[in-house]
Amino acid sequence: MRILGIDLGSREVKIVLMEDGGITAKQKVSTMSFYRDFCSFDGKVVVDLEKLNIGKIDQAVSTGYGRNNTDLKLFKAINEIKAHVYGAVYQTGFKNFILLDIGGQDVKVVKIEKGLTTDLELNEKCAASCGRYLENMANVLEISLERMSSYYENPATLNTTCAVFSESELIGKIAEGISEKSLCAGVNYSLYKRLQPLLSHFRGEKLVLVGGVANNTAIKKYLEDDYKKVITVDEPQFNGAIGCCYYGNSILK
Repeated sequence: MRILGIDLGSREVKIVLMEDGGITAKQKVSTMSFYRDFCSFDGKVVVDLEKLNIGKIDQAVSTGYGRNNTDLKLFKAINEIKAHVYGAVYQTGFKNFILLDIGGQDVKVVKIEKGLTTDLELNEKCAASCGRYLENMANVLEISLERMSSYYENPATLNTTCAVFSESELIGKIAEGISEKSLCAGVNYSLYKRLQPLLSHFRGEKLVLVGGVANNTAIKKYLEDDYKKVITVDEPQFNGAIGCCYYGNSILK
């Protein structure tokens, strides 16, 4: 059974193909390019599987910001919470854990017990606790996001709680002569501090990280002070699309 999973994110579209329970292909496409080059519009977004070089499929499941715009004759749409929970269960094999999904524009904290969602907390209103904040700060510092994410020691104090005004504060710190490493650590630590209120009601031994920020070394280091085990899945950015496939394989077959 061949199942297509698509996570239509704000910045990128993640596409995964699963066959007989195993992942056989995956790819990322910018959201703009996906809609422009691989889709047409006829009341709903119609995905051209031939252009994506997908081939014949038995099931298709979509999630993400654009899930309800996809051709529902082809796709079964599921919400992002369900997709990421299924993805994390598939990738880890865990049934009891806390899921932290830090995306480009939102944050989700989900408690999973016996494989089922029992509680959740969302932040969809402020970019200061999301991946977009880190991208903006890396641009101000004129370094790669990967490099910035590696620093966690001696963080500079950054107090501004707004993603927009944080840029001005960071420029001021640069002018004061604070070291690049300390500024990078300060950016990472400030995001961690904004995550703490969301995580405060979710205690458990295992914290599973998904989403683009899951690869941030500093954030993971800070979180290790709060949880016994902090696990980053093998494919954090593809987790939603993987969850779509696993949902299709487990529920829809």
